Amino acid sequence: MDEPLFSPGRVEVAPGAVHVPGWLDLEEQRALVDLCREWMRGPGGMTRHRTRGGTMSVAMTSLGWYWRPYRYSATLPDGRPVPPLPPVLSTLALRGLAAAYGTVPAPAPAYDVALVNFYAATATMGMHRDTDERTDAPVVSVSLGDTCVFRFGNTATRTRPYTDVELRSGDLFVFGGPSRWAYHGVPRVFAGTANPALGLESGRINITVRASGLPPAERGPAGASSSEAV
Repeated sequence: MDEPLFSPGRVEVAPGAVHVPGWLDLEEQRALVDLCREWMRGPGGMTRHRTRGGTMSVAMTSLGWYWRPYRYSATLPDGRPVPPLPPVLSTLALRGLAAAYGTVPAPAPAYDVALVNFYAATATMGMHRDTDERTDAPVVSVSLGDTCVFRFGNTATRTRPYTDVELRSGDLFVFGGPSRWAYHGVPRVFAGTANPALGLESGRINITVRASGLPPAERGPAGASSSEAV
């Protein structure tokens, strides 16, 4: 790792929750947008899942493991295997940890799943917790495209206290430690705010990389979840 101890502009939103504005330069963002298009056109496609709260307004594709409310599966709905997690994303996640925390813990988290979410202009994500994983490894999130309001809350309730953070294209957000199980959501996307040079005509892409904690041979639910994103 050749990142500085802490990236310039690093902001600790809550204990273990760190926002690093402008983490990726335009070239890296463009490359990721191109890769996201390939992944979204792949076997997993783009799905608006139905949760306990209704049908999600965000379209999603899964890599490494297939996420469906409220579990991970090694196969797609049609029975085909889930595309593996691309090495570029596991590397990106470890870089993100170094940028947010100044170091990568030893042993390094075994990142094996990524959710690629597409937000159209009116899409939102309700307050939820990421509890389908069997490990407390930090979640690493990268934003591309339009700016959004990212609402980062507490571990006990979907309501206040929370902090609203504007996430712009290229921003990094990592949450782990005491904030790993915090509620969070996206109440608003600011349409048309992306840099045209990014190559994304409209909308926002969010990539979250996680460690499932599931053994490679496991096929089945990761247990009950409190996720209710809509």
